[in-house]
Amino acid sequence: MGLSFQYSGSIASPELLPELMDEVRDIAKVHQWDVQEFEREFPEGDFGKDEFNQDVYGVVFSPPECEPVWICFLSNGRISSPMHLQFWGDAKEPPQSEYLYMISVKTQFAGIEIHQFIIDLFRYLNKKYFSSFELKDEGEYWETNNIEVLKANFNKYTSLMKSFTSALEIVPKESGENLEEYFLRLMKMIQDRGKI
Repeated sequence: MGLSFQYSGSIASPELLPELMDEVRDIAKVHQWDVQEFEREFPEGDFGKDEFNQDVYGVVFSPPECEPVWICFLSNGRISSPMHLQFWGDAKEPPQSEYLYMISVKTQFAGIEIHQFIIDLFRYLNKKYFSSFELKDEGEYWETNNIEVLKANFNKYTSLMKSFTSALEIVPKESGENLEEYFLRLMKMIQDRGKI
């Protein structure tokens, strides 16, 4: 639970990878964020195909209180991550095979400024390095480029999380109620009352 964004796409050309990695690494270092690099050159023959090897290409960085931001690709050039490759690399049928190329990053605890910065970074990277790039921002900053919309969505998610935490603390589980029923009852109470 928490405000996140999801993205997918490909690197536009295999030759762009080293420059992309250097640029993202330098940005992360300026902000003193943890950064890790993977393979820097795509193998010949896989790029643009459905098949891929078991290596990851690119870079990942981690702002404080934020999930890792993967600027990584499989050998076919599509955005993914080592974790996605491990969990869904062998999947052959949708929807599991589609999960391989869907990255999600939770920024709720990192704050508005970091969320805004990361989305603006993706705007830049999309123009310079990506193709077929899509991003869905629960904060709606990607779609609107409006900081006030982002702030309102952050506040909404924060309020919802506080309400849910409060409900967990003050509303006991009823006798005979399973966890699913308990959570459904809590969510209904939160929706009905706006806040417990």
